Amino acid sequence: MASLWEVPLKMPPATPRKSDEVPILQTRSLREQVYDYLRGEMNSGGLQPGSFVDLNALAQRLGISRTPLRDALLQLEVEGFVEILPRRGFRLKPLSLDEIRNIYQIVGALESAALATAGPKLGKAGLARMKAANRAMRTAIKAEDYEQFFLHNLAFHGVFLEASENPRMLALVHSLKQRLYDWPRRKVFLKSWEDHSIKEHAQLLKHLEAGEFEAAAAYHRDVHWSFEEQEAFVRVYYLTDRAE
Repeated sequence: MASLWEVPLKMPPATPRKSDEVPILQTRSLREQVYDYLRGEMNSGGLQPGSFVDLNALAQRLGISRTPLRDALLQLEVEGFVEILPRRGFRLKPLSLDEIRNIYQIVGALESAALATAGPKLGKAGLARMKAANRAMRTAIKAEDYEQFFLHNLAFHGVFLEASENPRMLALVHSLKQRLYDWPRRKVFLKSWEDHSIKEHAQLLKHLEAGEFEAAAAYHRDVHWSFEEQEAFVRVYYLTDRAE
């Protein structure tokens, strides 16, 4: 079974098919496959925030009925990626500043609770994994490899999240981070922010190594996942096209 923190595989680009061709979606349930396809298109920028989904055209393109497509869109609506507008249909919901603020507050609260619980369980092995992930993040910055930076960042947080042994919380954090990072996922750095994150990770590790688990949780909530602390970076990264 794939780790919760692995990036979902993107479905291949859809192409119009002839009536005698095999449908694109063949394995797993159709709803799951359609969901994966839509998430992949959203991640890559194939589906843009603010646009409407033409159910008939997309169902024909994929060679399926409207039912699994509607089911997948309803799941995305629950996750905050889609909104249903009366008499207009399914709209791909842009990520607003208010929603980013809300996500920061929720993720900060959940991850800090996980840290307070999991901190004593990490031991030398867990801390070593977090340190290795943080070093790999710095290496990725030097190599200008955003995808690797993204994966190692998830891995850093994943160490203590998994140690919390709360799968329901992990699933919720994972869903919120997808909403935050994958709409669509940018392929560029805001290096000042990435450097700042690495330094915050290092400070967090100092608290954990000293056995200051409540202090680590408070720092994680009140600094690393504080919208007010990160707002200047957030505005540049999400609301402009600038990158450093």
